Amino acid sequence: MKQIVFMLISLIFLASCSQVVSMHNKGFEKSISSALEKKSVTEIDFNSLTDFDWDKAYLITPYTDQETINKQLGVKFKDPTNMVYRDDIYLLVFLNKNKVVQYVKIPTKYGQLMHGNKDGFTPSNAIIKIQKK
Repeated sequence: MKQIVFMLISLIFLASCSQVVSMHNKGFEKSISSALEKKSVTEIDFNSLTDFDWDKAYLITPYTDQETINKQLGVKFKDPTNMVYRDDIYLLVFLNKNKVVQYVKIPTKYGQLMHGNKDGFTPSNAIIKIQKK
């Protein structure tokens, strides 16, 4: 009986971990980084780079704590990057119907990302401006 309970707990734990990993969109992350490497790029319309459904996106800046992230997103989201301790990345989090569906990490080495409006981005307003270093 103990083995069955242990197996069930292990499966639940693995399923929850794989959910966080699957939300990390590394392909999209590479597309953004490739665009940002070009010195002439001063903004990115990330709507043209997405291949998944989303209705809101938020840019999380370095040193943002978990409580502030949840408040900004309007949902509970376990920050997989520990942004509160990070100054090397931005976190771009996508939601669909009030549920986190994807996130990407954007290195700060490309410059300062202007997140504009605190209400986040929508597919019709999906442009991030970049102030190059």
